[in-house]
Amino acid sequence: MFKLFFLFPIIISLSAKAQDSQVFDDLREPEIGVIEKLDTFISEDIMVIDENNQSVQLLSLIDKPTILNLVYYRCPGICSPIMESIANVVDRTDMIPGQDFQILTVSFDPTEGTELAQQKRNNYFYLINREFDPDGWRFFTADSANAKNLTEQVGFKYKKVGFDYIHTATIIVLSPNGKITRYLQGVYYLPFDVKMAVVEAAEGKSGPSISRVLAYCYSFDPAGQRYVFDITKIAGTLILFFGVVIFLFLIIRYRIKKPIPKEH
Repeated sequence: MFKLFFLFPIIISLSAKAQDSQVFDDLREPEIGVIEKLDTFISEDIMVIDENNQSVQLLSLIDKPTILNLVYYRCPGICSPIMESIANVVDRTDMIPGQDFQILTVSFDPTEGTELAQQKRNNYFYLINREFDPDGWRFFTADSANAKNLTEQVGFKYKKVGFDYIHTATIIVLSPNGKITRYLQGVYYLPFDVKMAVVEAAEGKSGPSISRVLAYCYSFDPAGQRYVFDITKIAGTLILFFGVVIFLFLIIRYRIKKPIPKEH
């Protein structure tokens, strides 16, 4: 029983700390990350600038399952690995880009122009060894109003720091009518995961991110512009879990051993 009282304050302290942290996180609107807006539609008023420096309606481009990739082309961090991973998916998938699905990469940095978008297009096409329709992966820019409108509609949160941006790593899957059906978070994407997301998008099916557990285990490092394993969060969770288990075990054990008073 002494052990029980010794452990109880620790459990209460950890639980209170976890609850306070959770309340704080719930009340604070995240500056960086993704707020999933499944089953919402891309509006007709969003305009982007294509490779020919022509303004086009984004929704008019979406006539098949579409992977929307929001980056900025000068990004020194996670944007390049994201697009390299997309190039790897295009190279390895058994789906036909431009026919079964398409990729639309849009820069949310309004200072970037068509010339830079064309340069990035050539760089990433060079990584793809298979033949495919170039219209299967297109690169766009946007002015400040349209970039803000698009990122807000899909829940993509980022923050400008100096000349660069801090942002999360994700691709957004859209149905042929422009409905958001899936978010695939992280820097690297498996062809199988992308294919399943595309197949579901073709059917109009939506679903939450399969990476929510991974997102809990990893946190974004703004300085390194990458995701790192959050050992503190995991260790705290494990301590809390095993503490509660031990606490419940001691209670049950004490009740089992407690002698039953004899009736007189």
